[in-house]
Amino acid sequence: MTVLTRHILAGLHAGDGQGTPLYLRLRRSIEDALSRGVIRPGDALPSEREIAARIAVSRVTVRKAVQDLVASGLLIQRHGSGTFVAPRVDRVEQSLSRLTSFTEDMARRGMAARSQWIDRGIYPPSPDEMMVLGLSSRELVARLSRLRLANDTPLAIERATLSSDVLPDPGAVTRSLYTVLQKTGKRPVRAVQRISATNLEADDAALLGVSAGAAGLSIERISYLASGRVIEFTRSIYRGDTYDFVAELRLGEADETPSAEAS
Repeated sequence: MTVLTRHILAGLHAGDGQGTPLYLRLRRSIEDALSRGVIRPGDALPSEREIAARIAVSRVTVRKAVQDLVASGLLIQRHGSGTFVAPRVDRVEQSLSRLTSFTEDMARRGMAARSQWIDRGIYPPSPDEMMVLGLSSRELVARLSRLRLANDTPLAIERATLSSDVLPDPGAVTRSLYTVLQKTGKRPVRAVQRISATNLEADDAALLGVSAGAAGLSIERISYLASGRVIEFTRSIYRGDTYDFVAELRLGEADETPSAEAS
């Protein structure tokens, strides 16, 4: 019996566990093994069949516990290879009150930012792009899709769209899009972002180095010039285990205080 399975058995038998589903107790035992260093980043887990046989539970119970841990980003599964402890990734804290580029964000943290291009080109606009950017079907858009990495760890997939009259040559963007826009006086000055939780599709998960279905953040950003013109429409997918978005909140002015009837 391996050290891991002995640890799991001890965890399952600790307390009576009354009312707690067995798969949750199994999940917690594996999480405890991770936190105590019984298994380390990069280590392979025994197969579901082996774990089930050694601790006398069903494979369905093991599979449910493992899939929960994969979805939370603690484990990763590689087709044909097995299940492994996910590498530890330092979390990045991102302010929601500043409009900065990924390159600038990472530079402030002393991290080396780089990109792997997925696509750069000029295309007819989609209906969503026409609506957001205020374009007709006869106009064209520049699309920039890239995997963003910091210290060689993939953090996000960024898909930006701009009117082709704003960015006629997408190939001019080698690092920071905002640096290129700054040179032509078209860098945005404000933006509206919508953030929602998502489970990563297989293609995006593969690019980000996590398992399909892992937790992620979907971020849609519409950026504006000082004139009010929409300049950029970006849809990004971030790894849920690497990013914390932080916003500073302030109390409203005295005249915004709710009335007694509303309190």
